[in-house]
Amino acid sequence: MVSEAPPFWWSKIGWQALALYPASLIYSRVAGYRMAHARRLPVDSPVICIGNFTAGGAGKTPTAIAIARAAAALGHKPGLLSRGYGGLIDKTTIVDPQHHRAADVGDEPLLLARAGLTVIARNRADGARRLIAEGADLIIMDDGFQSGRIAVDYALIVVDGRRGLGNGLAIPSGPLRAPLKEQLKHVTGLLAVTGGQAAERFIRHMARTGRPTFEATVRARNPDDFRGEKVLAFAGIADPGKFFKSLKDAGADIAVTRTFPDHHHFGEDEIASLLQDAEYNGLVLATTEKDYVRLLGHQGAASELAKRCRVLEIDMAFDDPAAPGRIVDEAFKRFRQRRFGGKPTPKDDPKRK
Repeated sequence: MVSEAPPFWWSKIGWQALALYPASLIYSRVAGYRMAHARRLPVDSPVICIGNFTAGGAGKTPTAIAIARAAAALGHKPGLLSRGYGGLIDKTTIVDPQHHRAADVGDEPLLLARAGLTVIARNRADGARRLIAEGADLIIMDDGFQSGRIAVDYALIVVDGRRGLGNGLAIPSGPLRAPLKEQLKHVTGLLAVTGGQAAERFIRHMARTGRPTFEATVRARNPDDFRGEKVLAFAGIADPGKFFKSLKDAGADIAVTRTFPDHHHFGEDEIASLLQDAEYNGLVLATTEKDYVRLLGHQGAASELAKRCRVLEIDMAFDDPAAPGRIVDEAFKRFRQRRFGGKPTPKDDPKRK
């Protein structure tokens, strides 16, 4: 995860990256081989995969939610599929926000479940089949791009414009989850999240390949809750810096920041420290939606912190509001072509109408 990753991943190649390069080569070859030779099982529904090239958060979950909302607006019933990282349940399960805690299903599935029918599954093919059985006509998979478990009709890769691809090396020398050359073979479209120029050169390269390139901005839904407030901001996400920037953009005066590992479950001593520091210094506690859902369903200190903190709610706002709908339409088109052996169907080919 980015918050647990060494800072040298996001700077020019130095001695630390070079020292780990032999291990990086091995990792890269194994990951690349698995992507190239993965047996991708077809499912009876279009599949959109929201992925990224690197370890850590680029904005996949809010992007998946934006696509799900666009699909619902078009009259579809999207089903959201997650591995359920960080949760204890290891069987295919429909996520119920009123019943499950983050400790059960993971924090991201609880956020996804607010946007629509959500299933967690260690085996993504099983999860997709469960969603279809529940009436979903479109599968939106949050992460899983490198795993190659099921056939994907549209792979939308999210790139953080502030961090880009880091030093361009594979884990553990850098943040890449597999060789970039191999990953690019499976990309349908690219979403660049604005906020910096780190990925600008790569985005221009992608545009030249003819594959669609979209832009979006992380936008707060409730900036008025923070404007002019002096806050203690805390976050246990992959890239806390992105959260702190969004808070500043919302008009908050950040007096203190506290960072924790991604998917972190707060201990009682950590919660007590946050509450005491905020009380003593007269600060408003501010956190992310992901951190907030990890506090829900508990008693005692966690419940008190959940009541006391304000949550910055965000959306992934596409620069072109029609783009998510076009992505959904393209996924359905590719699915129909896949079902007809790769040939255009009468619906897709004007000459055959």
